[in-house]
Amino acid sequence: MQEMNKHICIYPGSFDPPTKGHMDIIERAASIFDVVVVLMSINTNKTCQFSASERMDMLEKCCMDLPNVRVEYFEGLSTTYARVSGIGCMVRGLRTMADFESEQALAQINARIDPDVETVFLMCKPEHRMISSSAVREMAYFGCDFSEYVPLCIVKDIMKHYIPKLPHKRK
Repeated sequence: MQEMNKHICIYPGSFDPPTKGHMDIIERAASIFDVVVVLMSINTNKTCQFSASERMDMLEKCCMDLPNVRVEYFEGLSTTYARVSGIGCMVRGLRTMADFESEQALAQINARIDPDVETVFLMCKPEHRMISSSAVREMAYFGCDFSEYVPLCIVKDIMKHYIPKLPHKRK
């Protein structure tokens, strides 16, 4: 069996779109681990508004100044990616108690799938607690200013995606 590297972690998510909350977790993980792989993946429970290509582009823009962070795409279980890549740690961000309960259950399932992949939880900073990708999407859809919730480098990407869809633009 391949030895798992605990100095490298994955941070999986759908990132639809990436938020300042995501970036807080990525930056803090990058200060703890030698390498952070931001793993843009498929969540079968979600219908993403942005294509995989759009999300990858946004993530790469957001992470370009973090030398020990790389962005990758994977269609499969995060534990499978970790195992085949020899990565022994998965980082998950927590905002609320509801997040804790669902993430705890997921961590237990992941531990059964692959006990060599450890899950580490990072609490988000209080100022990011209420930020969610779905809230950003909703604000953008209705033409509200969402710019304080996402990295500045992707505001135009999100606006470009939603401007043709704004309710007042419809016929």
